[in-house]
Amino acid sequence: MRISNILVSVDLGAAAKDRVRLATDIAARFDATLTGIAARQLVTMIPVDSPDVSERIVEIEETRAKEELAEAHALFLRETGGRVRTAWRGALAEPLAYLVEQARAADLVVVGRLGPADGDPGLMGVAPGSVLMEVGRPVLVAPPGVESLAAKRVVVAWKDNREARRAVHDALPLLVRADQVHVAVAGPEARREGAADVAAYLSGHGVTVTTHLLNKPEIGAADEILRFARREDADLIVMGAYGHSRLREWIFGGATRDMLQGTSLCCLMSH
Repeated sequence: MRISNILVSVDLGAAAKDRVRLATDIAARFDATLTGIAARQLVTMIPVDSPDVSERIVEIEETRAKEELAEAHALFLRETGGRVRTAWRGALAEPLAYLVEQARAADLVVVGRLGPADGDPGLMGVAPGSVLMEVGRPVLVAPPGVESLAAKRVVVAWKDNREARRAVHDALPLLVRADQVHVAVAGPEARREGAADVAAYLSGHGVTVTTHLLNKPEIGAADEILRFARREDADLIVMGAYGHSRLREWIFGGATRDMLQGTSLCCLMSH
């Protein structure tokens, strides 16, 4: 089990260099190609009564967009530092749509966390929740300040649904290399979620695994999983994303939304 191509979203936000370094670290471990991707959509206010002025505005905006793409490419090259094989994809396009299109050849997509205090990634940024819903690939959500991922101690946040099953399968290249994997279930119905079967499945792949039933979380499920992961000195959480509808999660709250906005650890998610 291996990862051969990793795609990392590159923008000009404050956390971009950390994200590229993190993706480089993972690519080096798997001897994978790292593909940097950035897209910038043109944003213009066109005066309809002055064709000459309109044309000039478009030219200025296109020049600015190309300059920003060049900055993103330079950042990518600088932070990878020649450590791994690289490729670059940049375009004047809508960032999310372009990333989703290019991810068809990726085993793993690395994007940044986008919480309320994380700052603006700019016009090349992508929302991790939207990426998860559309990309059809496992997504590693990276919080700011994280530049490497040992993944020696991993927590699988288990819930018996399609998304979590997909996430466990997608994470196998990392899980089989871990020293210890903890399958943790949070909530009053934890005993009914089949954690023992998941542990048996992982054991069949040579994974050292234990199960943990967090039956009475004092706080929300996402915070309880994060607290458990920190207590076990884990640096990666694996979980399914949007087991409920995305609209319901954003209106009423849910573990996916809470993780995307507040995870302090890398989180590999699948939908």
